[in-house]
Amino acid sequence: MENCLFCKIIDKQIPSKLIYEDADIFVFHDINPAAEVHFLLIPKEHIESMLELTDKHQELMGKMMVKANKLAIEHGLTKGYKTQVNTGKNGGQEVFHLHIHVFGNRG
Repeated sequence: MENCLFCKIIDKQIPSKLIYEDADIFVFHDINPAAEVHFLLIPKEHIESMLELTDKHQELMGKMMVKANKLAIEHGLTKGYKTQVNTGKNGGQEVFHLHIHVFGNRG
């Protein structure tokens, strides 16, 4: 999507602090962290929000959640962390490209 902030980050038109990337997922540190550790997982496919998900997205969403857990542990969140997905304007979503927040504090 041409004017999507996260699509531009995926395309490396806008810099980010990359954590992980594969054919389906892009993971980077949040620019305004709400915790000691705060990163975002986004699908490379432009999906505006959870409201657009269909059965064809089951594997992708499962992959993202498993990767979220692995990366949280790698970042020291071994005692727990929070995941959050804001969905739609009424759900607090500000960037309209599906994304999963992972945040928490080490220790």
